[in-house]
Amino acid sequence: MNALRTFSPRDLPRSRLFWPIVTLVALLLLNFAVSPGFFAIRFQNGHLFGSLIDILRNGAPTLLVALGMTMVIATRGIDLSVGAVVAISGALACTIIADSPTPDSLGTVLAAVAVALVFSLVLGAWNGLLVAVFGIQPIIATLILMTAGRGIAMLITEGQIITISSAPYKVIGAGYWFGLPASIVIAGAMFVIAALLTRKTALGLLIESVGINPVASRLAGVRSRGIVWVVYVFSALCAAIAGLMISSNVTAADANSAGLYIEMDAILAVVIGGTSLAGGRYSLTGTLIGAFVIQTLTTTVYTVGIAPSITLVFKALVVIAVCLLQSPVLQAKLRSRRATTKQEALAS
Repeated sequence: MNALRTFSPRDLPRSRLFWPIVTLVALLLLNFAVSPGFFAIRFQNGHLFGSLIDILRNGAPTLLVALGMTMVIATRGIDLSVGAVVAISGALACTIIADSPTPDSLGTVLAAVAVALVFSLVLGAWNGLLVAVFGIQPIIATLILMTAGRGIAMLITEGQIITISSAPYKVIGAGYWFGLPASIVIAGAMFVIAALLTRKTALGLLIESVGINPVASRLAGVRSRGIVWVVYVFSALCAAIAGLMISSNVTAADANSAGLYIEMDAILAVVIGGTSLAGGRYSLTGTLIGAFVIQTLTTTVYTVGIAPSITLVFKALVVIAVCLLQSPVLQAKLRSRRATTKQEALAS
């Protein structure tokens, strides 16, 4: 009988979550070194405030979009249209509220949110139709909506920035529930729902099987088309909620800038979290960590005082470093070099 393999600290760097966690901790410590009050959290008027709370709140939209992206990538897909869906969702909700005679009515806000979510689900179903039924490559299928989506949002807002004044709607992105920013509560609830559905039911296994080998899955009786359809609809739902958060936080809908490049941040968060772009293997916890690495990076840029013109370069360097540290090829070479060094030391 084989003996159980004991855990060794040397195994830690091989974990998919090790380097993302190290990166997140390093960024937080860097912020603390520059601003000693960075970790301070205060309780005021029944609400929590502080830099860490700001990171969680500002990172909530990215986390939401990254959750949906994780499911899509797990099926060997990609969704480039999430930024457009973010813009459309916020544009629809704000336009309905702005055109209503009772913008402060809870009923008006609920109706606007419902319309935005339903329309976004239709957009997700459209992506799923193109990929699952017509067999179009995911990058092309979602690129269509990515290109046209901003135009749809511009049509909804008639090319204007729609500003609103609605206290109930502002709660979504700038309000507080249970002492925490509402956006954190919403993103946390979506994360828990996704985790329960994929890890406590057969759905997660089906998603992985489709991502590993869609043909074999179909021959085994798995309705791979239905699974693919579901993940694109879920991705659109997550993007729509993120769009409501973003527009609510600024009480305005800007079809040009809302959700701009958020698909890139979401993909980076998913990759940093250890999800394989080849499909099959995915980690929701890794995506959670990756999303907050991305947001903490943005915060670090402002804290350290890096020039805005090189912000993207700084972010790219950190992401490249994390991805290289996670690379199986690089890890194998490092292990081989350590083994060689150890043998030479023993020989001498």
